Amino acid sequence: MSLFATLSRSVALAVMLVITSPAALAQLEPTDEQRQAAVEIADSLRYGHYADINFDEAWSQDAFQRYLDILDGQRAYLLRSDIEPYRHLESSMADAIFNGDLDDAFALYDTFSERQRSRLESLLAQLDTGLNFDFNSEERLEIDRENAQWATRQSELDELWRKRLKNDALTLALTDQDNEQIETNLRQRYEGQLTRLEQTESEDVFGVLMAAVTSSIDPHTGYLSPRQGESFDIQMSLSLEGIGALLQSDGEYVKVSSLVPGGPAERAGVLEPADRIIAVGQEEGEMVNVVGMRLDNVVDLIRGPKGSVVRLDVVPAQAVDMTRSQTVQITRDTVSLEDQAAQGEVIEVERDGEPHRLGVINIPTFYVDFDAWQAGEEEYRSTTRDVAREVQRLKEEGVEGIVLDLRNNGGGALQEANSLIGLFIDRGPTVQVRDAQGRIQLYGDTEADTLYDGPLGVLVNRLSASASEIFAGAIQDYGRGLVLGTPTFGKGTVQTLNDLSHGQIKLTRAKFYRISGDSTQNRGVEPDITFPSLIDPERIGESSLDNALAWDTVQNVQYRRYGEPETVLDRLIAQHDARAQDNANFRYLERQSTLARQLREQHTSVSLNREQRKREMEAQEAEQLSLENQRRRALGLDELDEWMDARTEGVESLEGIDDPQDAQENVGEEDETRAVERAHVLEAAEVLLDYAHLQETRRLAAKR
Repeated sequence: MSLFATLSRSVALAVMLVITSPAALAQLEPTDEQRQAAVEIADSLRYGHYADINFDEAWSQDAFQRYLDILDGQRAYLLRSDIEPYRHLESSMADAIFNGDLDDAFALYDTFSERQRSRLESLLAQLDTGLNFDFNSEERLEIDRENAQWATRQSELDELWRKRLKNDALTLALTDQDNEQIETNLRQRYEGQLTRLEQTESEDVFGVLMAAVTSSIDPHTGYLSPRQGESFDIQMSLSLEGIGALLQSDGEYVKVSSLVPGGPAERAGVLEPADRIIAVGQEEGEMVNVVGMRLDNVVDLIRGPKGSVVRLDVVPAQAVDMTRSQTVQITRDTVSLEDQAAQGEVIEVERDGEPHRLGVINIPTFYVDFDAWQAGEEEYRSTTRDVAREVQRLKEEGVEGIVLDLRNNGGGALQEANSLIGLFIDRGPTVQVRDAQGRIQLYGDTEADTLYDGPLGVLVNRLSASASEIFAGAIQDYGRGLVLGTPTFGKGTVQTLNDLSHGQIKLTRAKFYRISGDSTQNRGVEPDITFPSLIDPERIGESSLDNALAWDTVQNVQYRRYGEPETVLDRLIAQHDARAQDNANFRYLERQSTLARQLREQHTSVSLNREQRKREMEAQEAEQLSLENQRRRALGLDELDEWMDARTEGVESLEGIDDPQDAQENVGEEDETRAVERAHVLEAAEVLLDYAHLQETRRLAAKR
């Protein structure tokens, strides 16, 4: 380290110690309304939640730990001595909530806020003195401190933040920013966090505390403040004007958890699940750094009127280093029923020089036009009605089988899942719903006859959830068709929204079970034939969520089997494997998912040496680029110079095309830049054709 850098570091540390702080933040205290709401939430959890919760000392310890994790999950602000005065909550958190005694929990938050304020001010003070880091040392920064011990001395945290500041500066330097730009960006980040901290209100503290209480039970139970309840109502009515993406907190970052089918983000093709958003800007003006910003504040920045443009600085899910970001533009829009309507197409598969036609119906969600239905209109829109229309059309076109594409379908109306199953079976049960008292209600299809009794496939992925899992599970249990793709999300619980005297509570009240008796919770639906995927199940899905309710079983119900696909699975898998070996897109998916997992496991720290950091980044990206170019060579495509170009290549060709159908036609099957997404659909058609031929061979053999 240079002498100049050593002196600069000493000055910076001295500034941290001697800076005169302004008046402390105002002490936040619970209101009477919040105390009453806490009691109501506790009663709701005790008497209304699906799980049998024992509010004992062990639960208190878990809830207290959750509270600390939400406040300071990276162990970067609080000292062990800051926490000790509140250790009694480890054994008494339950009593505190049931009695509405929130003072100590609020006081702990005040301590955290004061530590955070002091840290942000010291960072800004260092920026005032100028940054002169030496990026030639062999230091490394641990990037995940979730399991770290609480610091016992302030000097430990000072050293951590020295490295953090150095890493923040290096990250920006690697994007070719000069010192002035780096200092400006960091100042904007820290001043923004300080401003938001100073604007914290009592309701914010109460929301964090209740999040700790409810999430210690299950990830789908939660408190909604009056403001959040209003946003929830808007989202449920699909009138929210934004980008059509569901977001969640991921440490200091905001992560994309899923895309709304038919929404602006999905149509634009520039966002993917697990992408992290690090800055938000409007069509014009400066980008606002959102690292460390609260989720609801980020949502407010992204939300806006229909037709306006929002810019997002995004770190792709596959990127290992946070320096690899790209700015994308999305035009805000509302999501209408038409955008989410089921649509069918015919795919031609060639065998022995002969073309074979297979139908594919994409079902983005399980929807119904409730207003039209309740008004008694005969021609109201619904998933079942739209799929029935597409099935009839595909039958008239002479397809040899139909694939129902439920990838990225997060669920929707349960009644539609039930009635959709009825198109492919002749009456029967579809799903069991068990409540907290152990009572089981059986849902099913009561309509006689089937619309389609030919070869059937159901294509799913990790983002197929809830009603999608009910449908896929029933088709699998009935032996009615093949389930293909990747294991589904595992969302097998039912929530209700109940009013409180202050805010609302979303409460898990029941659980879904397949007619075989297996729960869809946590494990999801396992495909008959598994396809490779870039979606990491350790980061997306029910099993990746803390305190997710466990998988279990109930008694199966009586139902008839329509076929025995399992008897030919070995042959189908062998045929699929042979094709996959020759399929450049499938080989890419398998190798890229393996590489991404390996890189994440290895990437537990980052180098603070500029050249070493660049070498590590280049080595990682070289592996990713090599895989992409192997795929492209096999497909006869031009190779790329940068692996991130694969994310946006082809998107430019869609600019200026407003109609989703026109955009789809413009991309078409010939646009190989999206062939990876298309690979699952094409292979599902191949597998279903294999299955249809095997069924026909067996039918002829039985006839003889």
